[in-house]
Amino acid sequence: MANVLIVEARFYDHLNDMLVAGARAAIEAAGHRAEVLTVPGALEVPGAIAMAADSGRYDAFVALGVVIRGETYHFEIVANESARGIMALTMDGVPIGNGILTTENEAQAIVRADPAQLDKGGAAATAALAMLDLKERLG
Repeated sequence: MANVLIVEARFYDHLNDMLVAGARAAIEAAGHRAEVLTVPGALEVPGAIAMAADSGRYDAFVALGVVIRGETYHFEIVANESARGIMALTMDGVPIGNGILTTENEAQAIVRADPAQLDKGGAAATAALAMLDLKERLG
């Protein structure tokens, strides 16, 4: 049984609730334990995962959050840099499923976050577990 840490950037509560529900359901359905850690925003997710990975208490990680395009360049910075940080950790062998949504508007985010629709939280959890399995198989 793996210990999976869900790291969520809690900015849009109603959207994050759906993402976390989907991730938790996928992890528990696979027979593993899930714990949730909340950080202020998507830029903090990779740092939190790095610290948690160094602790040795978790086997895999799910990165969750929602970044909705606004009127400024900030969207691109947050979307690109959070993805870059997660990818850097993945390249170092940390099993992560990236479920940070980057959308044009709230309606798109709802469809993607809702477990009854696209369930991107569940998909990110499934990806994290697949990466953990791959890491274990490759030794």
